[in-house]
Amino acid sequence: MSLASHIEELKRKHQDLSTKVDNAQRAPGVSTLDVSELKKQKLRLKEEIERLSGN
Repeated sequence: MSLASHIEELKRKHQDLSTKVDNAQRAPGVSTLDVSELKKQKLRLKEEIERLSGN
């Protein structure tokens, strides 16, 4: 897998997590702990994307 395709895959996963976070925040009964964990995963992906992109 090339670096560019790896970064694109990470961006896709980041977008998927964004959608999950949005849905979880609107859904009744979803704990703030679950939302927080999704946000942490999203942040880790963002940091990895930035690191690989050289930003």
